[in-house]
Amino acid sequence: MKADPAPLPKILVLVSGSGTNLQALIDASRERDFPGQITAVGSNRPGAFALERAAQANIETFVVDHKNFDSREEFDAALMAEIRRHNPDLIVLAGFMRILTTDFVRAFRGKMLNIHPSLLPRHTGLNTHHRAIEAGDDFHGVSVHFVTEELDGGPVIAQAEVQVAPDDTPESLAEKVLEKEHILYPIVVRWFCEGRIQLGSDYILFDGEILKAPMRLPDN
Repeated sequence: MKADPAPLPKILVLVSGSGTNLQALIDASRERDFPGQITAVGSNRPGAFALERAAQANIETFVVDHKNFDSREEFDAALMAEIRRHNPDLIVLAGFMRILTTDFVRAFRGKMLNIHPSLLPRHTGLNTHHRAIEAGDDFHGVSVHFVTEELDGGPVIAQAEVQVAPDDTPESLAEKVLEKEHILYPIVVRWFCEGRIQLGSDYILFDGEILKAPMRLPDN
């Protein structure tokens, strides 16, 4: 008698905005061989369009509105309880615009990914496209990293770069980077679900070997 296949790893996505990266992940997860399943999408903003994207894909959604809490700690505790109710194998931050407390990050260490629009460690924080142009960078891009206590400071798994053209504006640069985000994030999520990447103490194991530099998706 043939054994039932092992259940797919459960993915929970946290969002705050329109959810274009969420859509890229939803589209990727519909591929027949995708090794994970998006089982829930949560947001801190009740009106986030990303929730509509999830609903259209028949994915369960939830909202933990940060405006209903007096402190970051209280918000994070409520969000943590909601996440644990879904018991995901992987938490994916996809435009989730909240700085998470140390307790929250430690609770899900090694199973939470974030995407950041710069070639980390350059340009942590906000306004990365404007800052890349102001700095005269020849290349800019996107990084996917494990979430640790340091903001945008967790070990970087993979990056994709774009060339900064002389006539680029923050808006045009953002569009080029977003295209790369939609390609790179599903690839890294696939790797995680396949068990190919793990977070060590301050390093990443990729196929059992220490990753000495982030994987690169080169500019076309």
